[in-house]
Amino acid sequence: MNNWNQILAPQAAAPTPTALAAGFVAPITDLGLIAFSGEESAAFLHTQLTNDVEHLGPQQVRLAGYCSPKGRLLANFLMWRDEQSVYLQVARDLQPAIQKRLSMFVMRAKTKAADATDGRVLLGIGGGLGEAVLQTWFDALPAAPYTKLDHPLGTLLRVADAFGAPRYLWLLAPETADTVAPELADRLVVGGNEAWRLTDIHAGVPVIAAATQEQFVPQMINYELLGGVNFKKGCYPGQEIVARSQYLGKLKRRTALATIADASVVAGTEVFAPSDPGQPCGMVVNAAPNGAGGVDALVEMKLDALEAGAVHARAADGPALQFLPLPYVLDKLDV
Repeated sequence: MNNWNQILAPQAAAPTPTALAAGFVAPITDLGLIAFSGEESAAFLHTQLTNDVEHLGPQQVRLAGYCSPKGRLLANFLMWRDEQSVYLQVARDLQPAIQKRLSMFVMRAKTKAADATDGRVLLGIGGGLGEAVLQTWFDALPAAPYTKLDHPLGTLLRVADAFGAPRYLWLLAPETADTVAPELADRLVVGGNEAWRLTDIHAGVPVIAAATQEQFVPQMINYELLGGVNFKKGCYPGQEIVARSQYLGKLKRRTALATIADASVVAGTEVFAPSDPGQPCGMVVNAAPNGAGGVDALVEMKLDALEAGAVHARAADGPALQFLPLPYVLDKLDV
């Protein structure tokens, strides 16, 4: 039998955006999966998360956030369901604490959380050749971003496009991964966690991890622009603050895409504007090696600093951020 771990071992050098845009496969090990099972799972999660869970259809995938009472994101998820469970995909370093915290609020609800990470392989696939390679095994693919299909070979989730091409997450059994790995490795660039994160960054999709917990109200990281917040769904922790930020414009912050010629910049790194060198104007949400000696990053910051365009990492005279266009429009909502 093949060993998919060896066949799909990431190369030592980080793939460039150009290489990923051509077509890639990335085994992902830094995302965990929580399964909520029981007849009241959706109803319970609906009261906890920023998005509508009760009306989540079996072919739908949604983003959702989990906030503190102060409206700051403790975690964010990719969310879907099947006949048995509602699934929350979350940063692996946050999963145990988030699973425990959500379980504390279950009370009498007929639902139970379990770690569903082990026993499945998670592959990220995208770029120009990604669809054609997947069609080796799938007669049809999810037709639009944030839709899914269940198949004998696993669950295929389509997420936000990157580099002008669809991206997919394929959850499959290890024995299936053994079977498909040689074809994937032969036809696609092989990356790893950081390659997948780089595609997330270019898609403008943030992931909260330990370094950025409780730093951002959802709108600061463009989450409502991505469909991760439903303002009509009713109460959840922090809901009043999130709604007030939307309708009263209190925050005046957004997240931008930038490239930084410094490989040591990581999530949680503060950024500064020369106009106010003593105070940070924002923070790196996610960063990943870009194959050119630096990183590409999603960076949350004050709108006036973003509009001025002169922003630097770690200090006002630190490495400069060079801004790149996001695949969606940053509106002028003062959040």
